[in-house]
Order: sequence, then C-alpha cells, then structure tokens
Amino acid sequence: MPGTKQPVSVLVVIHDPQLNILLLERAAHPGYWQSVTGSLEGDEAPAAAAVREVFEETGIACSASELIDWRLSSRFEIFAEWRDRYPAGVTHNAERFFSLCVPADTPVRLAAEEHRAYRWLPWRAAAAACFSWTNRDAILMLGLASGKAPA
Repeated sequence: MPGTKQPVSVLVVIHDPQLNILLLERAAHPGYWQSVTGSLEGDEAPAAAAVREVFEETGIACSASELIDWRLSSRFEIFAEWRDRYPAGVTHNAERFFSLCVPADTPVRLAAEEHRAYRWLPWRAAAAACFSWTNRDAILMLGLASGKAPA
C-alpha cells in the first residue's frame, strides 16, 4: 500500500558562528550523515516545517524568524528503498533550504528513532561527510556565502 508522505521537504543546516555544522547520523542507516530534514505535513508552510523538524530531531527550539530562508529548492530522485512512503508513482522530492545559526555550546537532544549520533564539523568537512548531494551543496553554499572561504 502506497504511503502518504508529501514529496516536499525542508533541509535545515544548523551551524555555530564559527561555521561548525551539526550533522546527524541516521539510526536506520549507520554512516549516513545529514543535516535536519523532513517532509511538510498537511498544509504546513516550509518555515513552520523547518522549525518543527529542528525541534523534533535536535531538541533545539527556534522560531521562523531565526531561520534564514535561502529561497532555494533542490529536486532529487527519492531512493527506491524510501519510495513506499510516498503516493504511488512519486519518484522525486523538492527540498527547500534553510539555515540556523546557534551558539557553539547549544545542547543537542536526538530523536533516537531517527538518529543515533551527532557531531559538529567544520563546514568543508561536514559537506564532505554528507551522503546527500543536496545537503553537501547547501553546506558549501553557506560556507562560501559566509566569507570563510578563501577568495
């Protein structure tokens, strides 16, 4: 039976002022490191989904006004193993990019059913560690836009 998950999601790159990036390791897929992600629910707006997902996955409370909405979306093919979560025939997802800057000592509380570990990495190392090309590209864009990259 096909799922009901919407093929529209958010990606939230959480970082500190020094541009260390918070990465989460998927519980069901050890070695798959990523930023906060999640699908929109019902008629939820992307920023509301981003706020909800940040809290659900990390325990970090934020408001939509604290997020930077990059107003960019990436379209990607959904891995075959996850397609049963979506309506029949859905093969691609549109992912909206947000970022969130938090203090370096921000505590993280993982949702154990989704993630098994977390780590903070410098932005270039974080980008290299991501299994998702959209996540990698978002982190690289954030790093380059921050002025922390050499000219």
